Amino acid sequence: MTPRSVLSEQPEGEPPSRPGRKLGPVAPEVGVAHRAWLEPVRDCFLASGMTVGDLSERTNYAKSKISELLRGTGLYPRWEITCSVLVVLGIPTPPVLRLWATAAVEANKKRDWIDAQKAVARKAAADPRPDLPPVDHRGFTQLNGRRYTLYARVFLADAEQAEQVVTETFDILWLRWDEALASPDIRRYGWRVLRQSVMARTPCTGDGRPDLRAAGFGTEVLSRTPPGGQLAQIEESMRLFHAVGALPDQQLDVAVLKHLRGLPDDVVAEVLGVPLASVLHADRYARRRLAHILDQHHPGGTQ
Repeated sequence: MTPRSVLSEQPEGEPPSRPGRKLGPVAPEVGVAHRAWLEPVRDCFLASGMTVGDLSERTNYAKSKISELLRGTGLYPRWEITCSVLVVLGIPTPPVLRLWATAAVEANKKRDWIDAQKAVARKAAADPRPDLPPVDHRGFTQLNGRRYTLYARVFLADAEQAEQVVTETFDILWLRWDEALASPDIRRYGWRVLRQSVMARTPCTGDGRPDLRAAGFGTEVLSRTPPGGQLAQIEESMRLFHAVGALPDQQLDVAVLKHLRGLPDDVVAEVLGVPLASVLHADRYARRRLAHILDQHHPGGTQ
């Protein structure tokens, strides 16, 4: 089940009417996890033809509270009001509940508060409906779950955070499944969602590129290096991972999936949603670029 539009009755070919003040943008201080569920909810609301006043009447919450929820202003919203908006808009609640809880932690809400909000919702008969993702979404998740996690673990040192980002990715895809299916390539759509979620939490270097140097400590080469040679190996690994992080986006993704995670070329192409020739091309140029960068720092290099 995906969010369904609640369109007002309109003459054929005309857009839904939208009286009242236009909904303002998402507040700039809204965090990554909060934005992950808020943006799909806003998109569904904007496509529905409803107004803030309509939502207020159907949820029995004040317009000011609905407006705050849809813009991410004020205090982090309680689950009860969030769930009531989802029900009116026809949005499946299970993926939003997971995203909402993660964002509540991001907003420094205590676990007791989060659990209490869920309990209040259950008492108010607003408990999440036992919706399941579409069958093809479940297949997509089963196919790509491990691959996405392998990628995320390179950038995020915390294994739990990496798994959480992958779960978040599939929840966002559930909310946007119709849009994903209508895209030119669902694999490429899914990869963009994952990459955005991973990069939003990845430490950056001074030039804004992802900082992968910490990943060098977990390499298999380092684990096999005798203690006496580990310092030199660490320095070499740091240079390599710093150079990998400086690659253009597609070259970076290919290098991570193929060389750091050992996926075959055809699987890399499938995960990224690009032709095999694009993977081979990106790999070739990534190798050249890395060789040039590392050669400059090598004792026998050009520097």
